Amino acid sequence: MPYLNFESHYDKAPEIEVTGEHASWGGWESVLGAICARAAHAKAHVIAIDCYPGVDDALLGLVSQRLAPELVVDMRGLLLPQERLNGILSPFLTDDRVRGRMCFMQLSEFLDAQKVEDARRQVEKAEGLVLVYGVGATLVADTDLAIYADLARWEAQQRYREGAPNYLLDNPDEDQLRKVKCGFFVEWRVADRHKFDVMPDCDLYLDTNDRDNPAMVEVEGLLAGLAQTARAPFRLVPSFEPGVWGGQWMREVCHLSPEPPNFAWGFDGVPEENSLYLRFGDVRLETPAMNLTKLMPREFLGRRTYARWGAECPIRFDFLDTMGGQNLSLQVHPTTEYIHEHFGMTYTQNESYYILDTEDDGAVYLGLKEGIDPTAMVADLREAQAGGAPFDTERYVNRWPAKKHDHFLIPAGTPHCSSAGTMVLEVSASPLIFTFKLWDWGRLGMDGLPRPIHIEDGRRVMNWDCTTSWVRENLVNAFEPVSEDEACTVTHTGLHELEPVETRAIDVRTSYEGTTAGELCVFNLVEGQQARIVSPTRAWEPLEVHYAETVFVPADAGDFRIECPEDASEVRVLMATPRA
Repeated sequence: MPYLNFESHYDKAPEIEVTGEHASWGGWESVLGAICARAAHAKAHVIAIDCYPGVDDALLGLVSQRLAPELVVDMRGLLLPQERLNGILSPFLTDDRVRGRMCFMQLSEFLDAQKVEDARRQVEKAEGLVLVYGVGATLVADTDLAIYADLARWEAQQRYREGAPNYLLDNPDEDQLRKVKCGFFVEWRVADRHKFDVMPDCDLYLDTNDRDNPAMVEVEGLLAGLAQTARAPFRLVPSFEPGVWGGQWMREVCHLSPEPPNFAWGFDGVPEENSLYLRFGDVRLETPAMNLTKLMPREFLGRRTYARWGAECPIRFDFLDTMGGQNLSLQVHPTTEYIHEHFGMTYTQNESYYILDTEDDGAVYLGLKEGIDPTAMVADLREAQAGGAPFDTERYVNRWPAKKHDHFLIPAGTPHCSSAGTMVLEVSASPLIFTFKLWDWGRLGMDGLPRPIHIEDGRRVMNWDCTTSWVRENLVNAFEPVSEDEACTVTHTGLHELEPVETRAIDVRTSYEGTTAGELCVFNLVEGQQARIVSPTRAWEPLEVHYAETVFVPADAGDFRIECPEDASEVRVLMATPRA
């Protein structure tokens, strides 16, 4: 039975057409030829190819073969010895499979100072062409041609799964979750500090996400594309992932591959994970959306949001699909104090579940039953995890029937999960990785290993006062009318006053007149086949939006209008804005 009664036009590869003339190249032959031509034009003595961790080192061989340099400096050879690196990394990685602590170190602290100095002397003595390659290449010497080779975090994770090691560890065979942990807590943080310090001053930007078909543009072209992106509504490139509890709804609606057994997560609006496709003529370039967040924070996020959150996007839209699947793990997210003290994060995961679809028995587990004994609940969780009797979830946790367009609010500290047969649009302020699973229904992950459970952390952050009556009054369909006229109806749907994001459901019969007021807006078309967002002043080109697509309206986009098609009686968008 199909999930939709209309044809879905969900776009898995949205592009932004960059205006103006910008030199760009696609494919290895064109990219390598351009590098050689630029080197000759600059009469280059030193060429640096600075890389993001995870870039395939085949790049070094290809460039070396074409340029035939007298001297090659590989940055891997300048790292501290592995034993020293292990000692440095240990406090940040911990013994846990998924949790670590944020690393605030600089890239130079992982390099052997004497080796770096020796490399600099070698470069100075060399008479012919010098190629410095790898993470931090621009730290070694002044360059005549600097190239930044980039990689999206999502692609890095796929390469971990294929056997690629972390940059700072010799661990090709290690558990993929531990590799991601090293990336999240250490390597990506350190690399980002370096990248956003040096990349704007590089000459060329190289997209290495597709090993067989790279793309390259002048850095000034990339910056022009990002600046254009920050002035008009846009979509990110979505990504999807199977999981042990995953369902079938996204496969149909988002036109996904028939090969995986299911799809659990859909990352449709997560700048930390998703990319942007920028089109320069015949060349499509992929760049991590974090490049926009970090390089254009005021234009993208807004001045108040940037002042409150820094260069971090505080709104995340993603999908959780259990249609034809299983229950999510019962879980809880840490309080702000706990996540800061234990993991070095400045904010925590406050979220909500907006229901896009359900089967007959779809539900959301949310909050605790009245009068439960916390000690007994924790004891039962421990016994279940130790292999004893399965945890009796409904003895302790409320199970709320769910239907399409319900909205469940989930402040940090509230135990929750969605049941089988539920399609969730999750709206959150999220640091991504801090979910304390309390009970996973006695199952293994798709890797055949037990999924990480953190009962002790969950016990410490649990809000034991979020019981049935309080949840019913505050967190389940806490709808408040905002405005209504012939054109549209606006309803406040959340989030809770304890949460830093506000959401509104907008039922558009003809049009909705909105404004960013200088701050970021994000919305998803949650009802209707399609709609349009246009600029009343024609400051930017209209964008057609299809069902289930997430759109970012950057702060600098200004006024906007969402239009319902003439052949539709009504469409609905769920819109989120950050609270300062």
